[in-house]
Amino acid sequence: MEMQPEVPRIVVGVDGSPSSQTALRWAVRYAGLVGGRVEAVTAWEVPGEASWSAPAVDADFDEEEAQRLLVEEVRAVLGEDGASQVHERLVHGHPVDVLVDAAAGADMLVVGSRGRGGFLRALLGSVSQQVALHAPCPVTIVRPGVSAGQG
Repeated sequence: MEMQPEVPRIVVGVDGSPSSQTALRWAVRYAGLVGGRVEAVTAWEVPGEASWSAPAVDADFDEEEAQRLLVEEVRAVLGEDGASQVHERLVHGHPVDVLVDAAAGADMLVVGSRGRGGFLRALLGSVSQQVALHAPCPVTIVRPGVSAGQG
C-alpha cells in the first residue's frame, strides 16, 4: 500500500493590513504552485490584555463577528474562487505566539512585513521579525507592493 504524500500546508497571518492582504495573495499563489492548502490565521487579543497598564476590558469584542470579518476579508482579497481554497482560523492570543503555534507542522509560514501594530510593538520588534526568529518552519515575509507575479 502506497502512502499518499502529505499536502503542503501554508499558514498565512492575516490582520486586515494591506501588507497581510499581499501576503495572503502570495500564499495562495504559492500553494497553487506546490499543490498545497492555505490556512489564514488571525490572532485576537483584548486591548491591553498583556500589559500592566490594562484599560478596562473590551467587553464589546465579538468573536463570531471577528470570524465573519476574517472570512469576508479573505473573500474580498481573493474573490470567491480563491477564498474557497483557504481555511480561516481566528485564534485568541498574541500574534507571534498564535502564528508560531499555527506553523507547527506547516511547510511554510507567510506574513506581511508590516501589520497593524503600533509603537509598542515596534519597540518589541515587529511580528514578522519575531515570527521569523521563532517559527518551526520556513518563513516568507512579503513586502507591500510586491505583486504575486514578482519574486
